[in-house]
Amino acid sequence: MLSPAWIKHHRWDKGPVPLSLGRIASQHKDLYKVITAAGELMAEVSGKFRYHITAMSGCPAVGDFVMIDRTDNSTGNGVIHHVLTRKSAFTRKVAGTKNDTQIVAANIDMVFICMSLNKDFNLRWLERYLSIAWDSGATPVVVLTKSDLCDDIEARLSDIAPLTFGVDVLVTTSKSEEGYLSLKKYVSRGCTIAFIGSSGVGKSTLINRLLGKKALATNEIRNDDKGRHTTTRRELIILPEGGVVIDTPGMREIGLINADLAKSFSDIDQLASKCKFRDCTHSSEPNCAVQKAISDGILSIERLKSYNKLKKEAKYDGLNSKMIEREKISEMFNGMGGMKNMRKFLREKGRKKNR
Repeated sequence: MLSPAWIKHHRWDKGPVPLSLGRIASQHKDLYKVITAAGELMAEVSGKFRYHITAMSGCPAVGDFVMIDRTDNSTGNGVIHHVLTRKSAFTRKVAGTKNDTQIVAANIDMVFICMSLNKDFNLRWLERYLSIAWDSGATPVVVLTKSDLCDDIEARLSDIAPLTFGVDVLVTTSKSEEGYLSLKKYVSRGCTIAFIGSSGVGKSTLINRLLGKKALATNEIRNDDKGRHTTTRRELIILPEGGVVIDTPGMREIGLINADLAKSFSDIDQLASKCKFRDCTHSSEPNCAVQKAISDGILSIERLKSYNKLKKEAKYDGLNSKMIEREKISEMFNGMGGMKNMRKFLREKGRKKNR
């Protein structure tokens, strides 16, 4: 599970205490279950580490690689001293705060966005999760569950087609042994997959199928066609093939901090490039390609409303796709030389594009 490249690159010899590499598997209040090359142990963050944490996103999260002072609990709980730089993170806004971020899963290669084909089917929900998934640095895959409860799967696939350009879509069911096999080709040694979705869509059932045993609790759907909530905390699980999955509690609604709207709304982005005005708001301007697409039945008004809502929520209101990219790059370089480094980055990016 621990990549030799990671171990070699992050060998830690600083300080009086030798540290080992581990990965956060789950959290129990202030204690973390950590997997190391020698096995599992419970650990807590050091006092110095805790003192310097200024936001929830700075805390260890499931999937994080950490440096820890021991590899077993024979002399007490381990102490986590460092969280290594994340290569990707699926995040959500913390309820009741303006901009604090909670890391749902870290260092993931793929995000399986699970949505059932019964009454849980929701295009606006899918748009939101795809936007966050693309921004996470991982590759999104849409997993449609409970196909046995759907009378017209082709119609559902047609509904999501404008949303899932460039995204693999899998149709699954837990009612047959073959109903989950399409997922197995994505599972490989060293690959980490996070399962994201609302409560009761069948995430735990699919993970149990991949494990080959019933390790996670599941419940049947209720009379109202929705599933019962079963997963109560995020958990990293090693699969027999050597891959890793992260099961997450059901999330009906998720607040945005950042989102990659250029990918999740690529159809609107392409249409906007044909508008007469570069700063077109797609509301009342003449020769607006987006409004024309709505009039022609190519684009739904609901999708445009969702796009505008997510732009506003992610603080990109009034910006076109190029402006959004520049804003995100500006945030990326904030505190790292600011505008000077940003301009250098954009020049180099322009040179590569013109080669």
